Amino acid sequence: MADVNTLASKAASLGYTPEEYAVFKKHAWLMLAMFCVLYCFLYGGRLNLGLAIPLMTEQMGWTKTQLGILSSVLFWTYGFGHLFNGRLGEIFGVKRFIVAGGILSAATNVLISFQDSLLIITILWGFNGYFQSMLWSPGMALLARWWPGSTRGFATGLANGSSGLGQVVTWFLVAIAFAMVPGSTGQGDWRAAFSIPIIGILIVVGFFYFLTKGRPTDVGLKEYKEAEPERVEQESALEAIVASKGKLYPYIHLFSQWRFVLWCLIVAGSNTARYGLLTWIPTYYKEALGMEVKAGIVGSVWLPLGMALGTFIVPWITDKYCSTNRLPAVIICALISGATVLLFPNLSDPFMVAAVLFIAGFFIYAINGVVWAYATDIGGRVFSGTAAGILDWAAYMGAAVQAIIFGAILDTGAWHILFFAVGGLCVANAVFAVLAGIGNKKIE
Repeated sequence: MADVNTLASKAASLGYTPEEYAVFKKHAWLMLAMFCVLYCFLYGGRLNLGLAIPLMTEQMGWTKTQLGILSSVLFWTYGFGHLFNGRLGEIFGVKRFIVAGGILSAATNVLISFQDSLLIITILWGFNGYFQSMLWSPGMALLARWWPGSTRGFATGLANGSSGLGQVVTWFLVAIAFAMVPGSTGQGDWRAAFSIPIIGILIVVGFFYFLTKGRPTDVGLKEYKEAEPERVEQESALEAIVASKGKLYPYIHLFSQWRFVLWCLIVAGSNTARYGLLTWIPTYYKEALGMEVKAGIVGSVWLPLGMALGTFIVPWITDKYCSTNRLPAVIICALISGATVLLFPNLSDPFMVAAVLFIAGFFIYAINGVVWAYATDIGGRVFSGTAAGILDWAAYMGAAVQAIIFGAILDTGAWHILFFAVGGLCVANAVFAVLAGIGNKKIE
């Protein structure tokens, strides 16, 4: 009887009957699960480059500076793509954007596997970045339509955690691809990283298209109502802004809020640190620790595994303790991650290296998970995609800069500078979070 009453209470809090709530819950979970699986595989068409870099250097004779520039091109096109696609997806259809982006990214990766010209690969990699940007920000808008505000830390954390898990899956898929296509050196052919891991993307996109719905009205339900009065008031205000000032005004609204700008700096610093490690750790294993490429990939998998867990667990905790002001979690994660990254270059024991990589990944990427919960908080169902798009643009501007600068630094062999810079960014994030929290009592 207690369970029945609890179910009825949850249904009523969202404005549904128990029968309607059962339908809503089913499709909310199906949408989240399918988006998580899709994003888990999508990284096979993005992080594959970082894993192929050591072999591209060896087999094609390209320098780390050249490959750093190649890597940065995706970050620029991906970042600016988000700046537009978050809003465009909300205007023209978030599900349509997600499906199209997955298919186009897969096709571009396969084309790259047939190329020998670094210039052509760079151009294609740039297009790949734009196509990949058609998924995450529209996905946050889709998620906000199915998950109420008090549960979005869990939902965004699970989605972002799947991207972290996708990094693990990608690293193993690429290792398998290198084993299947060993190349002339026996360590793998770099081209395999751009073909074999892509198969999963196309399969999952098909399932996503047929199994998910864009919003509750697509299954005959009315839109859910928020339980917290401040969220109801906020969404009403956001709807009035769009109705009176136009579909593009959300950009002006968001950039006019100084705390939102600080959140942009936080995610830029976090993503710079994240990709500074993800892009170059496999090469660090090979050059500084003397491991073969495949052994380095397997050893460094602890980094994305820690990221997957951190970005799921920490945002979920913020739902319970600070759902309308998630900044304290950012401060804690930034300080811990900074300390572990600064410790990392002093380690040589493989087990200690793996443990510290796991901890650093856990807390660095946890910040990203909190950021996406914040995006759905500040944008609600009205323009979460726009907020997420701007934040992802800021994130990948930082990632683009690191790819060029860190690549040039590492051509000199100065690994200690890389880790000092990443640790410093983490500490800076803690400072930005403290500033953003001054006088903050509500969703802003």
